Amino acid sequence: MNLGNLSDLYRQLILDHAQHPHHHGELASADQTVTLNNPTCGDVIKLQVELKDNQVADLAFSGDGCSISQASASMMTDLVKGQSLPEVQHEIATFLEMLMGNNDADEDVDALGDAAVLATVVKFPARIKCATLAWKALEQAIGEANNHE
Repeated sequence: MNLGNLSDLYRQLILDHAQHPHHHGELASADQTVTLNNPTCGDVIKLQVELKDNQVADLAFSGDGCSISQASASMMTDLVKGQSLPEVQHEIATFLEMLMGNNDADEDVDALGDAAVLATVVKFPARIKCATLAWKALEQAIGEANNHE
């Protein structure tokens, strides 16, 4: 497969998640709710997380934003639902490192599933905040939960 076809495949995956986001909506059983915005693009993400037994039992997001922010939130929710908090924290760190162009994260990027395709965003610095918005909301939600224990 040539690079042009691979780029088209990545673009299609991002558009599919943006147009048909997974875990989109409200979560009545949420323990933590974090709302973040990206003023440069107008993205707003409201992330709701339910934590049980040191893991992400469920989560949902709502808000408006560009395709990249919505796709990233959808991919993230697919990835972390049901995982332990240490696993989630590691994946957040891996994702953020990947988008900063840190090659040390390469060995862990495959574990990000669909979200690994967002590595292409590093070529567009203005879009990095779009891709990281939901991940930073999750990082904040977990941090707040840890502070309340």
